[in-house]
This record gives sequence, structure tokens and C-alpha cells, in this order.
Amino acid sequence: MKRQNSHISFSRFLQCCWVLLLLLLIGCKEDDPVIPFSRLLENQKMYSAIFDNDITYAVLLPDGYDQSTESYPVVYLLHGYGDTERAWYTSGGLQYYVDQYAGNIVPMIYVMPAAYKSYYVNRFSGDYPYMDMMTKELVPAIDSLFRTRNDNKARAVMGYSMGGYGALILPALNPDVFTVGVPLSMSFRTDEQYMAEPQDVFNSQWGVLFGGFGTTGPARLTDHFLQHSPFHFFGSGDLSRFDGLHLMLDCGDDEESLSITSDELHTYMRDNNIAHEYRVRNGGHSFEYWKKSYPEAFKFINDAMEGIPHPTEPEPASIGTLIDDEEIQTMEVAGLSINIMTPVDYIASSATFPVLYILHDYEEGHRQQNIVDVFSMLRNNMTTGVLTKAIVVEIPVDAGGVSNDFMLQLVNRIDSMYHTISNRQGRVILGNENGGTSAALTALGRPDVFGACFLFNASLPVEAVKPASEVFYYLDMTDGFISYRGNHQFYTDIRKNNIDYQYRVRQGGQNYQAFLNGLAISLSSIRETLTN
Repeated sequence: MKRQNSHISFSRFLQCCWVLLLLLLIGCKEDDPVIPFSRLLENQKMYSAIFDNDITYAVLLPDGYDQSTESYPVVYLLHGYGDTERAWYTSGGLQYYVDQYAGNIVPMIYVMPAAYKSYYVNRFSGDYPYMDMMTKELVPAIDSLFRTRNDNKARAVMGYSMGGYGALILPALNPDVFTVGVPLSMSFRTDEQYMAEPQDVFNSQWGVLFGGFGTTGPARLTDHFLQHSPFHFFGSGDLSRFDGLHLMLDCGDDEESLSITSDELHTYMRDNNIAHEYRVRNGGHSFEYWKKSYPEAFKFINDAMEGIPHPTEPEPASIGTLIDDEEIQTMEVAGLSINIMTPVDYIASSATFPVLYILHDYEEGHRQQNIVDVFSMLRNNMTTGVLTKAIVVEIPVDAGGVSNDFMLQLVNRIDSMYHTISNRQGRVILGNENGGTSAALTALGRPDVFGACFLFNASLPVEAVKPASEVFYYLDMTDGFISYRGNHQFYTDIRKNNIDYQYRVRQGGQNYQAFLNGLAISLSSIRETLTN
């Protein structure tokens, strides 16, 4: 009996020990592990009463958000047709680039909503009011969940393709919510493009949004479409309602129809004095192009939110070491004083060289300095290998221009006096302002003489000058240039006729520095032209 009682007592003792150990473990249990702070919040959900469904979005918070008490401006990033909100932080590399530019912009919150194929508007039928959901539910929800600057001047919208249209339409129709918009490669249509869309594309992409499903021609231009078309609302009613907006349009010159659309919109906005910035660079419909837009786009957003005027002019291009006047040769042809510069090793070389003919609209009273600046820039870039070694011929041009007969006489004389590549592939003609007009007319009249034509802020009259199908064109313009209509028409004609080209629209106005800036950017294209 004693052994049995002892065994029972020992068993109870072990049970008590386990209970005590368990209690000790429970009592000593650590707090739940702290979840590390993450700047990127994926797959966030917001219940939308408008949709009676959840809306998915992502958020990128500023570095140090968890350790501060500050409030931040907000940038809404809009994805393209067929993409999701993930595109911005996967293909778009958002966090990497935001951190790269951190020294130039204030910290911001970036919100990326899923928009499916909505084009960020309310459907004409009323059954899918995406714009209402975004402005009345998503924006207030973000302001309540995060430390935002709850102010329309501290909210921007940037988007690509379909999202590019959203980045324009949201601030344009809701300036009380957003005041900054950066459309990249905006997907929209002019009236003519809209009416010409193939029926199946129109029905699936546009008819469901704006009405007119199954229609053709002008019947497609429904009231809902017109109310949402920048080609109409930027030209009707009290245009002062757009005065508080900050808009920057950006589109690559290799886009199929969208480049023409954006260029047409820039022209239309200029016609109606709608303030905006406009950029065109080499590239197409991809993040490879849009990432190159980021530096100025983010700076533009930053400046608008901080109340800083965005610069009207870029930094001046570098000219480098100035050449001596003695290195410039002169001759007179038909009463005009012509200036020539040869490569540094020209005399010692037996090679033949291509020729750049510059139809030069110089600053009044500053011709000699302008010649030195242009020749020096070209010579320095030939020395470093950026530009092919070439003979450079400068021809002064005023509003009267020069004739095709004069240019042929000059070419023949240069070919007889210098060892040149004496065919059209070895000759490039370029010109600025009035010189650009003469260059375009010369290329049109003598495509057998010149293989390429480079135009910088060319004073092109609308419809008066046409491109030649055999000639390569480099068309360069600042977005503040006065002859924007003529340049737009020339570019449109180039595209319609499938002529080889490059197109650039840059920051700046109408001044001589704009020519130097454009020339510096064009050097690689001149090199490619002369080496083909």
C-alpha cells in the first residue's frame, strides 16, 4: 500500500510540475513579434460603397515615415490598359527611382489604385463610376489612413497610356481634388482618330465608356465623349477654370498614333493659352521610355506642390573650348559672306569628309560670336569622337532666306575647293528659325543633293513647306516656340508619308540658346546620319 500511495503521490507531483512549468512558460511568454516597417504596402483593400465591392491599391511610403510625425503630399500613379497597380513598382521600378531622386524632391506618398479598363472616368451608362469612386472614396480614405497634406495643391496624378489620360482628365475635371497632372504617352484620340477606329476596337474600348456602341462616323461623338475630350473642354466655356492646374505632357516620337495625338493636343492647348509643359524624346510605348521621363516629371510635381515656378529654360548646353578666329575661313558667294571650318587634321589628311551646311539665323549684332559658339561646339565634339569629323559651312540667313540655285552653286564650289564626300549621303543641311525654313525648302527642292535635313525651331508656315520623301528629317522645337503650328503640320506630314525622322520637343522658348541646346542634343543623330 505504501508503494502504491508513493507512486500516486509521485505521479501527482509530476503533474504539478508540468502545470507549474506551463504556467511559467505562459507567464514568461514574450510579446508578439513586431512586424518590421515596410514602405511598400501591397494588396491593400478599400470597400467602395459606390461599387459595393473592394478596390485594390498599393502604397509606397516615404523613407522614415514610421519615425516621423510629418504630413506628406500624395502622388496617385495610374496604370495602363490591361495592366494592374503592380506595374508601377515592378516594371516601373518605382521605389528605386524615388530613392534615386530623393535629393531633388520632397518626400511623398505614392498611391497606385487598380483601375482595370476604366480609363478613370464614369461610364456614360452610370454603372461604373470610377472617377466618382476615386475622388469621393479613395482620396478621402487615403487621407484618413495616412498622414497626408489634405489639400488639392498637394495632390498630383501621373500615369502612362490609359493612365496618361487619367492623369489629364482627373485634374481637368476635378481641380478641387487634384491640381497637378503628368500624362505620359496619353492614350486618347482626336475626333478624326476616334471616328476612324476599327469597329471592334471602338466598341470594346470606347463605346462602353462614352456611348455610341456600334455607331460609325460623327455619331460616335456623343455628348459624354465631348465632355471628356481635352480637344473640346480646353477650348470651351470659361477657360480660367484651368488656371490653377500644372500639366506636363510627355510622349515618345516612336509611338504610332499617340505621338500625333499628343502633338495635336499641345497645339490645341497653345491655341487656347492653356499653360502646360510638353516633351518629346526618342522612344516608344514602354517603361524604358517612361523611366527617362521620371527625373523631370518628379521635379515638376515637386515644384508645383512646393509653389516653386518650374524653370522656363533648361541649363545651357556646354560649348567647350572656343576656337580662334584664325581657324575660320571665309569666302564670298553671290554677295554672301560664307564661313568654313575644317577638321583639325584636314591639311595632313588625304581622306574625304562629309559636309554640314548650316543655314544660320544668327542674333542681330552677334554673328561672329554665334559662329564661334557653333563651330566650337562642333569642333570639340569631333575631337572627342561624339561627332564625325566633317567640314562645316555657315551661310547667313535672314527672313528672305536663300534660293535652291544659290545652295547648288555653293555646294559645287565647296566640292571643287575641298576634299569632300560629294554625294547626298555625305551632306547634311541644317538650319534654325528662318534658316530652318530655307533648309526645309532646299531639302524639298534638291533631295538629290542633301540626304538629311536638321531643323531647329524652324519658322515653318502651316502647309507652305512639305517634307521630301527621300530625305531624313530631324525636327527639333522648344515647347514655347512661336511657330508651333507649322512644326506640328510638318511632323504630321512626315508621319503620314512614312518618311524617316526623329522628333524632339524640349523645354524652352524662342532664343538663340535654344538652337545651341538643340544642336548639342542632336549630335549623335548627326553622327549616325553621316556614318550610314
